Amino acid sequence: MTIQINYKSTSFKKNLNNLVLFVDENFNINPLKKYISNNEFSYISDLLKNSDLKKNLLVFEINSKKTIFLSSIKKDLKISDIESLGAKFHGYINYEKKNDYFVNSDTINSKIENFLGYFLHGLKLKSYEFNIYKSKKEKKSISINVIGNKNKVSTQNQLRFKALEEGTFFARDLVSEPGNILHPDEYAKRLNSLKKFGLKINIYDDKKLKKLGMNALLGVGQGSIRGSYLVTMEWKGLKKNTKPLAFIGKGVCFDTGGISLKPAKFMEDMTYDMAGSAAVVGLMKNLAIRKAKINAVGVVGLVENMPGGNAQRPGDIVKSYSGKTIEVLNTDAEGRLVLADALTFTEKKFKPKFMVDLATLTGAIIVSLGSEYAGLFSNNDKLSKQLLEVGEKVEEKLWRMPLNKNFDKLIDSKNADMQNINYVGGAGSTTAAQFLQRFIMNKTPWAHLDIAGMAFSKYGGALNSGGATGFGVRLLNQLIEDNYE
Repeated sequence: MTIQINYKSTSFKKNLNNLVLFVDENFNINPLKKYISNNEFSYISDLLKNSDLKKNLLVFEINSKKTIFLSSIKKDLKISDIESLGAKFHGYINYEKKNDYFVNSDTINSKIENFLGYFLHGLKLKSYEFNIYKSKKEKKSISINVIGNKNKVSTQNQLRFKALEEGTFFARDLVSEPGNILHPDEYAKRLNSLKKFGLKINIYDDKKLKKLGMNALLGVGQGSIRGSYLVTMEWKGLKKNTKPLAFIGKGVCFDTGGISLKPAKFMEDMTYDMAGSAAVVGLMKNLAIRKAKINAVGVVGLVENMPGGNAQRPGDIVKSYSGKTIEVLNTDAEGRLVLADALTFTEKKFKPKFMVDLATLTGAIIVSLGSEYAGLFSNNDKLSKQLLEVGEKVEEKLWRMPLNKNFDKLIDSKNADMQNINYVGGAGSTTAAQFLQRFIMNKTPWAHLDIAGMAFSKYGGALNSGGATGFGVRLLNQLIEDNYE
């Protein structure tokens, strides 16, 4: 399905079909008399007497050709509620056979600036589909025609929403691709194509990584016939040479667990083990499209974790880019090895203002927080507070989890500087974050987001219909907008 948003300058006519009107939280329709016929007003008034007014969207089938949608604007409405309202409207039009809808902006009575923009943004986010491998595709096209003069979306805001949608959809596309298509070689090529948006792309292949000494990252991918890569994406939206904001993502394109092989059941879901990197890529594309007034860098480590004849063994010891040695007790604790080298490299090369990494790192975070919150671990209270606040704002919620030196004993190794897993038991997500913290060499403000429970949804969410969510793109964009632009 494709959705086209049209801004009409024509005057309102009462005979328009498939009409979206906005009312207050009590569904008072008296202000709508000039937009609907007397018969329609009487019909809806009667039906409202027996309707559930706690809902925020009611649908009235006037006849076989005309439907009127009443969308209520509650007094304590938040921006995320408006986006969810637009997404709920999409849920109705997705199953109807009608192609044209009219949204009357003159009926919007809200103090929230850009109400209409958020409503349409929610609708577009919910409309995402991944069907490129279906031989028969439904070629449905829907036009959303915005009429009226109130709350029109400015050209600047239209670009802002478009950039955010494109960034989120790109992230979802990457996560949705099967492992035989989006392996590290192909992923690196796709990232190289982002140059056309104004991003500076540098690709470090196996040879370059070996020369740099990124043995932790390389060890993860050495069992695969595919290459391993570190890719940097730079956006310079400021002329002055200020410290960039840095975002780092885990890009394990498929994770079998390596020699520490995962159970077969649900292993097919391990295509989304690169969702952290996809969020970083989607964010960088968004920043470039909307010409963000910020300097930022995205860094992703791309590998495939396979149990080949040359695969890393449990018990191997590798020397990381930082110079610290790691005993690999479990090859399925691989994401932290990729991030370890990526974090140290990012800090040393770019000297960023802060670093935020995203990774589907541990199943333990799902045990802790389910699919409602991502885990937040950080060495900086200010950055944590900013992330928590924007998470609530865009409904990509975070919950701060502990870091403490007392956890260090769980990852200290007898044979190397540290081991990559805690075999004593417990605190799986925290010890993983504690491991990563050891690779922040210069006390740069840093936050680690464990998004294992948020990157993919079996049942769908407010702004997605199931599958890849693109979690992190909107969160980090809001972090930048609210605090750094």
